[in-house]
Amino acid sequence: MTSTYLFVYGTLLKDTGNDMASFLHAHSQCLGNGYFHGKLYKVSWYPGAVLSENTSENVHGKIFKIHDAAVFKVLDDYEGTGPNYPEPHLFKKHQVTAFLVDGTPVETIVYLYNLPLDGLRQIKSGDFIKHVSDS
Repeated sequence: MTSTYLFVYGTLLKDTGNDMASFLHAHSQCLGNGYFHGKLYKVSWYPGAVLSENTSENVHGKIFKIHDAAVFKVLDDYEGTGPNYPEPHLFKKHQVTAFLVDGTPVETIVYLYNLPLDGLRQIKSGDFIKHVSDS
């Protein structure tokens, strides 16, 4: 995966108060709000997203330009991916086309949910922050 861009939609968003979100913001530049075609689910206290071919189903979040590729190693550890974690991983890193709100496409990395969706409730708005504030 060659993208230096990252799409975040959950606990890595600044509004969550998560320490890892602070780490991300210190080592990247936020390009702005965006979305990719997918569905969002409430897994636990955090969300999980999967891809969708339906262009009316979108996951909303932010797109970041990562300053140093080593940041992805830290984020991989946070997301429980990589060789130090047993398979199947909770999340899997994928390259997707995301869109800034003005429609500009950006090839980004996103951590997608990698386990069965059975029993998970879909967050229909596709917006984790909105879902948390509405709860």
